[in-house]
Amino acid sequence: MGMLYVIPTPVGNLEDITMRAVRLLKEADFVLAEDTRTSSKLLKHLDIQVPMYSHHKFNEHKTSASIVERIMESGGHVALISDAGTPAISDPGFMLVRECVKNGVEVQCLPGATAFVPALVCSALPCDKFVFEGFLPQKKGRQTRLNFLKHEQRTMIFYESPYRVVKTLTQLAEVFGAERQAAAVREISKLHEECVRGSLQELVAHFTKNEPRGEFVLLVGGVEDARVKDED
Repeated sequence: MGMLYVIPTPVGNLEDITMRAVRLLKEADFVLAEDTRTSSKLLKHLDIQVPMYSHHKFNEHKTSASIVERIMESGGHVALISDAGTPAISDPGFMLVRECVKNGVEVQCLPGATAFVPALVCSALPCDKFVFEGFLPQKKGRQTRLNFLKHEQRTMIFYESPYRVVKTLTQLAEVFGAERQAAAVREISKLHEECVRGSLQELVAHFTKNEPRGEFVLLVGGVEDARVKDED
């Protein structure tokens, strides 16, 4: 029947990939990559030579069915990777996994690199309960989503590009309150990894003064129980 392996790849340091991930990539009949140009560098570094095909957000809704059909016909093993981190977490992958499950093709997802877990742990915000929001809508629905999260009691996690960090932090401060505790973690597992902690107001000031660089994980503490009760 075949198998789909969902394989996390490093978000920074190439040493973060697991031994099992390397073995399965070498054994795969072919690799599905978000960007073959990016992934070819990783596979070359690992001395892996297998066929590689594009599987990204612009074609996954069209190609998932044909990929599953190919897996079923060949009975082979296929590896799915994204540019960095775990596929399907703010990256392509969900549609292919769903199509595999729908057609009885076994799916195994390896544990491994993802940006938000180390960011959450080093943020010093409560991490016993949290909610992962990924990227906020850029336009339509953005304000509605922020208003919905205003009374969220769990730590909230957002992904953001360096070009919108200050704007997003400013909006978060406006909706959640300037004194809400937060952290901004950038360049995880890379040479210039940094975690900036403080109030949303302090983070806005920091990144207004210091140009944001690299991909960001923004973490915002949940509202306190007492405040929720007072405002209800």
